Amino acid sequence: MRWDNLRPSATGEGDSAPALIPRGAVVRTFDTPEFRGITFYEVQARSIINRVPGSSRVPFEWTINPYRGCSHACVYCFARKSHTYLDLDAGRDFDSKIIVKVNAAELARRELAAPRWRAAAGRPHIALGANVDCYQRAEGRYRLMPGILRALIDAAQPFSILTKGSLILRDLELLTEAAHVTGVQANVSVGFTDERAWRPVEPGTPSPRKRLEVCATLNEHGVGCGVLMAPILPYLTDSPAQLERTVRAIAEAGATHVTPIVLHLRPGAREWFMAWLSREHPRLVPRYLELYGRGAYAPRAYQERVAATVRELAERHGVGRSAARPAHAGSAPPPAAPAPGAEQLTLL
Repeated sequence: MRWDNLRPSATGEGDSAPALIPRGAVVRTFDTPEFRGITFYEVQARSIINRVPGSSRVPFEWTINPYRGCSHACVYCFARKSHTYLDLDAGRDFDSKIIVKVNAAELARRELAAPRWRAAAGRPHIALGANVDCYQRAEGRYRLMPGILRALIDAAQPFSILTKGSLILRDLELLTEAAHVTGVQANVSVGFTDERAWRPVEPGTPSPRKRLEVCATLNEHGVGCGVLMAPILPYLTDSPAQLERTVRAIAEAGATHVTPIVLHLRPGAREWFMAWLSREHPRLVPRYLELYGRGAYAPRAYQERVAATVRELAERHGVGRSAARPAHAGSAPPPAAPAPGAEQLTLL
């Protein structure tokens, strides 16, 4: 579609940014089907390469997040609570009020060139998509990622991308170039391939099959891509037959690896997901309260059982055996399966 022909709505009385969004934010809406009901808040960010609190619990220390909020609208997304820090709610606001850091590419280039960063020991890799998806629909309008990728390439900066979005293929040429000069690892998030389960819980995403096509295309072009099989939803997508179908499809897509992660429910996501569950699957509410009654994570025994099943299936179906080797020898390693109860990533 031609974005040049779109006209942003004027900011009228009462149509202002919430108080905790940075002063000077430009508020926009676009009257097109894919953006109807969504409000964008264009802000000038102060920084873009951010250190992860408690990073000893995750396989990366630094992130770039050009957006806050996500139109993928996954009912389980644990990043939901982060919207409350902006005086927005963790439910509808998270899905429909998107913060856009319009100066993200400029900041990335400046911060990567800073002496402090260039002197960092070991060239720590930067994770993109670890909070909300950098290839959500807003990226089709704002095109922040090409500039960010160009800054990473020019700095020979190792990085990884996690996405549910097929829009990543728009930047295939840049990703291929990056894989020749630095360490690059891509992952798509596909917890299940059951089409009936997909749309109700991930209403704004491309289909699981489309995401696996993305995985195949990236690997065919020398950009190593694996699959975070996440989230696996208890009693909804965790049957032996469903796990088998999903792992088989992942193997057929040529994924470099598969990392299973069971659903976890942090505050913010927990309330939104349980409200959805009570509407759509009320008979499962007691079972979920039993699994998650003591915290955000399912019992260790359940997680270990699911992980063992997926490992066995991955071996049987040959996940990783036929995957293209990344073009650069220093590519970021695939993420290890998290220990039960460990920190997990947001697109899951």
